[in-house]
Amino acid sequence: MANLKTKYMGISLKNPVIVGASNLVQDVKNLQKIEEAGAAAIIYKSLFEEQIQLESLEMQNQLDTYQDWDPEHATLFPDLEHAGPAEYIMHLKDARAAVKIPLIASINAVYEDSWVEYAKKLEATGVNGLELNFYANNTDFLKAEKDIEAEQVNILKKVKAAVKIPVSVKLSPFYTNTLKHIVKLDRNGASAFILFNRLFQPDIDIQKEEHHFPYNFSSQNDNRLAIRYAGLLYGHIGGSICSNTGIHTGEDAIKTLLAGADTVQVVSALYKKGIGYLSTIIADIEKWMNTKGYKSIKDFQGKLSAKNDPSPFTYKRAQYVDILMKSENFETFHPKGNKEISWEDRW
Repeated sequence: MANLKTKYMGISLKNPVIVGASNLVQDVKNLQKIEEAGAAAIIYKSLFEEQIQLESLEMQNQLDTYQDWDPEHATLFPDLEHAGPAEYIMHLKDARAAVKIPLIASINAVYEDSWVEYAKKLEATGVNGLELNFYANNTDFLKAEKDIEAEQVNILKKVKAAVKIPVSVKLSPFYTNTLKHIVKLDRNGASAFILFNRLFQPDIDIQKEEHHFPYNFSSQNDNRLAIRYAGLLYGHIGGSICSNTGIHTGEDAIKTLLAGADTVQVVSALYKKGIGYLSTIIADIEKWMNTKGYKSIKDFQGKLSAKNDPSPFTYKRAQYVDILMKSENFETFHPKGNKEISWEDRW
């Protein structure tokens, strides 16, 4: 019988399937359904500092509308003691009390001091770990890449110094050298790396001639970039590796584990197929392991990583032509099979 236990951020998990941060996890009933479906851990929806500041400002402006009508009505409403981060933390405490599996808080702050302040407050709720969203969507033409990376490393160091629970980082792939940046973060104490953050992209309604922001669900093919980086990182960093993009089936999860990931995060699949589908993903992993004779995740994790793959070109994009040139691929892509084919016919 296959044993699906693994470790993530130093936390023991019953299987490698984690539910990622989303609106789904804000509902206590959904949290309990997720736990019942077999999830190993849950990432609570991110605390977005920008959103909290905007909501607090809008509410305060509404309350201030009726202030100072006359000397007898200087103040009609109480101060916003329970809005903003206080409200978020209250809900996070409810979430922590609702489930027994590990619960990890997520932060997306703006100011350096805010990262540390929120990290301390989130730790106090009893969560098992923190996930820092380094959502660097740069719009400054003059800001140097080294400054962006140094700022993130510095935030990690300060948060690590302020809390005792493990701290992971969720990254986008858009760095000059993503691997080098991950190694820097790893050396400065990151307990895990989530590959990759899906940046919200604006779309345009051509009839209304305005921007709109539709749901940005992943597709199965989106996991290939995470597979590449999991395969490259395996055996070279101390932190855990987690793939969180394009995991829709048990097969998707197995692929990233073979490349070198310790865990996967699932979100889009649950929106499309329901929370109960989690149990199918986990069951499919177990079934595959039993079929292959693997008794534990470690028996096959990283088997197809760059470190363990004898092929010199699998993880080098510049060599993709070598893969296409193999005879078995020509049989698939060209009806003439292995017969002599001109370059014009090939392409």
